[in-house]
Amino acid sequence: MRRWFVLTAVLVTQLWTFVFANEITVYKSPSCGCCKKWVTHLEQNGFIVTSHDVESIVPVKQKHGVLPQLGSCHTGLIDGYVIEGHVPADDIKRLLKEKPAVAGLAVPGMPVGTPGMEQGNRKDSYQVLSFDRSGNIQVFAEYK
Repeated sequence: MRRWFVLTAVLVTQLWTFVFANEITVYKSPSCGCCKKWVTHLEQNGFIVTSHDVESIVPVKQKHGVLPQLGSCHTGLIDGYVIEGHVPADDIKRLLKEKPAVAGLAVPGMPVGTPGMEQGNRKDSYQVLSFDRSGNIQVFAEYK
């Protein structure tokens, strides 16, 4: 009986963590098609997305410490991290698993071939960058 209780408690805790760790809030322009496609990419990869259309995304970026050189067209918030731009879902999952001491991840600009920016077979090389509150930037992942 005790073993069953412990196993049930562990499973419930893991399920609770999975569900709530995968909730992301996204701020985006109401007219941006690539932002909508990125949200769909996240949902298809198990994230629960709450999307907010805003007239200007700049105040959201400023409030959460996104440097201008890291900027893109949408900003997400998940488990204390900032997700800027077309970051692949797998990189967000890795971030949540490893929990590095960073403010978040960014894909600056809008590189073709990133999630939400698909254009046929064309894929630009790009980097997913991690950044901290002191302005330090490092490569988190690279796609060629």
